[in-house]
Amino acid sequence: MNRLTDKTALITGGSRGIGEAIALRLAREGANIAVCASQSTEAAEVVAEKIREQGREAIVRQTDVSNAESVEALVKTVLDTWGKIDILVNNAGITRDNLLMRMKEDEWDAVLGVNLKGAYHCIKAVIRPMMKARTGRIINVSSVVGLTGNAGQINYAASKSGLIGLTKSVARELASRNITANAIAPGFIPTDMTAKLNDKIQEQLIAQIPLGKLGSPDDVAAATAFLASDDAAYITGQVLVVDGGMVM
Repeated sequence: MNRLTDKTALITGGSRGIGEAIALRLAREGANIAVCASQSTEAAEVVAEKIREQGREAIVRQTDVSNAESVEALVKTVLDTWGKIDILVNNAGITRDNLLMRMKEDEWDAVLGVNLKGAYHCIKAVIRPMMKARTGRIINVSSVVGLTGNAGQINYAASKSGLIGLTKSVARELASRNITANAIAPGFIPTDMTAKLNDKIQEQLIAQIPLGKLGSPDDVAAATAFLASDDAAYITGQVLVVDGGMVM
């Protein structure tokens, strides 16, 4: 199935976990991929090579999404390479967990800076070429924590909840230009972030999930591919929860 043939996708946080799965899935469906990494590009280059092995084009760029100039340089590179950006996936995210009483201001600022402000920078940088083309797909990776809250993660929950509000507002602003904006709210997916949880906590989490198992990065990637495709052309401003029924 090649629903994204000749499309160009920019994916932040694309060097591992959910971001890597999204990059590989969109490439498999026909898209050329810009893989954005926040620090070392070594892992991102591995992802890019996997994309090229599928017969698609890929570029890698190290970018601090919390910095507007860094994001503008990223977008310029993509436009210089392919002349367009059809799909933006805001997946970059970090955690700095702590209880509210102990949370330092820099822990709050760091998480909001990457998770929420980073998405704002990326969306702002791509909307002009998308508006000119009168088409585009913006997909923000939120979290079920943005819907339910979570003790010890007020910064992360606030950023992911903020992404949902951002998504709906962007959807309203850009709908007249045939640009859709949607969010995906993954549940508990095995990634580097969740690897920090011990077996007992993971068992407790699974007990809360009606489907009785953790999800996978590929589950989130499949949802992203759908929202990026013409199959979702009449869907905007929505939150697609991929959590095995947990929030339900």
